[in-house]
Amino acid sequence: MHPSFVPPRQVKIGDAASFVGTTPRAIRHYHEIGLLPEPERGSDDRRRYGYDDMVRLLWIRTMADAGIALDDIRGAVAATPPAGAEADHDIAGVLERLEESLVAQEAELRRQRTAVQRMRTRGSRLGVLSDVVADRLEGLPEGSLRQADLDDLLVTERIFGPLGAAVRASRFIALATYPGLREESDRVDAAEEALDDTVAVDDPRVAQVAADRHAVERALDAVIEDSGLAESDDALFDSWDALHPSTPEIAGAGQDADGHVSGSGRASMSVAEASGMLPYDLSPARLRCQELVEELDAREPPAP
Repeated sequence: MHPSFVPPRQVKIGDAASFVGTTPRAIRHYHEIGLLPEPERGSDDRRRYGYDDMVRLLWIRTMADAGIALDDIRGAVAATPPAGAEADHDIAGVLERLEESLVAQEAELRRQRTAVQRMRTRGSRLGVLSDVVADRLEGLPEGSLRQADLDDLLVTERIFGPLGAAVRASRFIALATYPGLREESDRVDAAEEALDDTVAVDDPRVAQVAADRHAVERALDAVIEDSGLAESDDALFDSWDALHPSTPEIAGAGQDADGHVSGSGRASMSVAEASGMLPYDLSPARLRCQELVEELDAREPPAP
């Protein structure tokens, strides 16, 4: 046989890496973590790899390409020959766990794709809201919904869930369709923002802004009632209860049975925890204004 056709008994790390389709650095890492035993070294003190080493490297490379973690590969095949029954059993368990992980990843990718499609269809801002909220806002005049309105609904949905945000949307539907009410609400908003840290809590302006806010809220409630939006809210509750029979109503919308806020891909927390984590840059005067509005609401006679 011609010498060029005689296969070597052992090869250097660079040739082993090229044959397997990896890098010398990766092979050295396999040695460091105990996935591949250290081979014997030649007279030049360089690693030499034989046939069995190459087979083991091919196993490692193929399984890693399938997405199996190196730690799992080590536990399944490092201490046992690849063809052994025990190794096959270990590998089967690893593959089962990998398949379960891939199924979960596929479901998450489908969820993400659906979310991206929704944002492309509805617009990036409206599309981040759940369908039950966004559906309520469809058909409003172009530009009638403001960025602050959508931001408010996004926060509401995080704390109270889709149903709570869908009911909250009635407020912004009314403001979007009644320009005079929107103008008055804007005026009061500006007055509230003017109650900064330079304004004392007993300043007469605080009580005046509270009275104006109370009046706007009462007018807004009347519009929601008279326009049929309140009936739409009731229908939302009914349809939500039919689809989610075990879900609490508005005070717990978006919560689980233990009163924790739920959200896709997000850790659960109680409504109190969620509210407490949300920063509000409010001056003492504005906080006092809110207290006065609540006091005025408490004195309001109940609706007949």
